[in-house]
Amino acid sequence: MSGSLALASNSLNTASLAQSKVPVLPVLASRLPLPRSNRVRLGALLLACATLPACSGSEDDAARGPRETEVGYIVAKPSTVPISVSLSGRTVAFETSQVRPQVEGVIRKRLFTEGAYVKAGQTLYQIDPSIYRAQVNQANANLASARASAAAAKARAERLKPLAEMEAVAKQDYTDALADARVAEASIAQNKAALETAQVNLRFTTVPAPISGRIGRSLVTVGALASASQADPLAIIQRTDPIYVDLNQSAADLVGLRRRLARGGATPGSTEVTLHLDDGTEYEQRGTVKFSEVTVDEDTGTVTLRAQFPNPDGLLLPGMFVTASFDQARAPGAFLVPQAAVQRDFDGSAYLMVVGKDGKAERRKVTSDRTLGPNSVVTAGLKDGDKVITEGLNGLKQDAAIKPVPAGSASPAAGAKAASAKKDG
Repeated sequence: MSGSLALASNSLNTASLAQSKVPVLPVLASRLPLPRSNRVRLGALLLACATLPACSGSEDDAARGPRETEVGYIVAKPSTVPISVSLSGRTVAFETSQVRPQVEGVIRKRLFTEGAYVKAGQTLYQIDPSIYRAQVNQANANLASARASAAAAKARAERLKPLAEMEAVAKQDYTDALADARVAEASIAQNKAALETAQVNLRFTTVPAPISGRIGRSLVTVGALASASQADPLAIIQRTDPIYVDLNQSAADLVGLRRRLARGGATPGSTEVTLHLDDGTEYEQRGTVKFSEVTVDEDTGTVTLRAQFPNPDGLLLPGMFVTASFDQARAPGAFLVPQAAVQRDFDGSAYLMVVGKDGKAERRKVTSDRTLGPNSVVTAGLKDGDKVITEGLNGLKQDAAIKPVPAGSASPAAGAKAASAKKDG
């Protein structure tokens, strides 16, 4: 059997078979000098081979050339794109005041509720005023004595004045009397000052609230000795409406932004700030950036920016961790491209596939270092009117034959064709 097949194979003209049509093959098999059953099997084998493109040697595919991949594109248009930053920070009270005693004495009363809202001037503590009241009384008595002495000295000087003019008494006596009167007047002023001091100290025995705000827990109890030189305050009051948020930004990023602003590569952005709490929820109120520090923190290499937020409901408490987002600047002439269209090389550089002038795919290097929502921001490498391929990118290569259509109108088979082209390649 094998010898007969070899003989049959040698008797066939390969070139004529490649050019012949399928019905001829069974005829050739019937003319071979083989038993009938073998001729039938050989004819069926040749017929099956003729129906396959690889066996038939058809040149139709080569005549059609490379297949085109249908791709969707968008037209690049420059726009002014905000340069948004998201910075972490902490809330800080708008005003903070430590309640401290200014005189020494035993605390007799605490006149506030811990955690309550207090108003400026409201009495918070009462210090024992006994000794300071006595000092006021003593100062009053000293002032009265000084006034009496001054009156007597003034009267004596007035009596001696005409006598001295008539030289009835020595002029030195009049001079001494006049000096005594002036000393008495000065003594009155000194005792007045002492009285005022005693009255101030007596007033300090009632400790008022320096500012309006929410007061914390009392750090001393009734019966404790208060002193103007003590290290710890009596209590702390914080005003939290409005409230500050201190944000930390890298000094390098801030310097880079200022250089872009100086070169005209960016314009100042909005000062409106959006705040997100530690649990990820967004704070309803919008804030405003007030200023940035003029020094860099040596330990962290960051600069502090301060924003101010309204806090009417007291939701924000001092010391909370938050995240703030705002448009720090605006970049003119940038392009917004869907993120899926921006691809990365092994070195991390970005590139896009665009529709070339000859209707083929072109690989274009671009600069894209940030995103904005669903889009990537391209700042270099694109021109107004460039057709950026956003659909059918799977397996698309440089100089690939493409059929560009506007994005969204590509047929569902476009992706499948691209995948097939990648597999064939």
